[in-house]
Amino acid sequence: MLSAVTLATRPEFAVATVVCRSDHTRWSAPEARDDHRMVLVRRGRFRRSADGSDVDLDPTVGYLGTPVEEERFAHPAGGDTCTSLTFTPRLWDGLTGGKSVYVDARIDLAHRRLLAAAVGGDIDYALTEELLRLVAAAAGKPAERPKPADRALVAAAREAITEEASQTADLCSLARHLKVSPYRLSRVFSQEMGVSLTRYRNRVRVGQAMDRLTQGEPSLANLATDLGFADQAHMTRTIREHLHHTPTALRRLLGSPSAQPDALSPGPGAWTQRR
Repeated sequence: MLSAVTLATRPEFAVATVVCRSDHTRWSAPEARDDHRMVLVRRGRFRRSADGSDVDLDPTVGYLGTPVEEERFAHPAGGDTCTSLTFTPRLWDGLTGGKSVYVDARIDLAHRRLLAAAVGGDIDYALTEELLRLVAAAAGKPAERPKPADRALVAAAREAITEEASQTADLCSLARHLKVSPYRLSRVFSQEMGVSLTRYRNRVRVGQAMDRLTQGEPSLANLATDLGFADQAHMTRTIREHLHHTPTALRRLLGSPSAQPDALSPGPGAWTQRR
């Protein structure tokens, strides 16, 4: 018995938890899929056969699959739980299908961070960047030295984010707008700025939230929607992470001078009393 729960989905990728409760030593009937995918085991173990090669899979070994492969599975050890990542060819860059992936500690950490980001609610930036890091780790991509054009690329990305261009709704569309791969954009931005693209975008949105609260924004739910957060809770978590204050606390801290007494100004009658 196989069940799957989608954790996140976008046109360029999907992340799902797949639980198998099968318990059979024989190979399943051959099957073929129409996507590029990476499967990483969280718990349990099973076997996969593809292109005449068999591999035992567990939390230390995953696999990459392509649309052209015919595969079979066996579950001699009982059930298992996996993370299945499907990609468009654009995000598949650097990966080679039909092979197993040794899940070293770096890939394991990247996998766990991806799952944590899926819970966080920011699919379009935080989860996408964690997905790109995982793909880069699995592909064994070495760190590249910055190029002169990288600074211009980062400047263009910053301008698009601060100007709230429509193409910045998600990382992949921003990369298309800048005519680079999502992986290159994420990597170059982190190298140049010292913070991830996700954190930079959130920094900009936190500043925008403070502007709106200073101006007397009455609805936190509307504020979250206008700034592109998944919901009000997501906005609250992000603001607390950056400022250690909730939006409600910020509203009190940022009240307009006309609405609050000025502690530095003398109250009514103060000068009269001093004379």
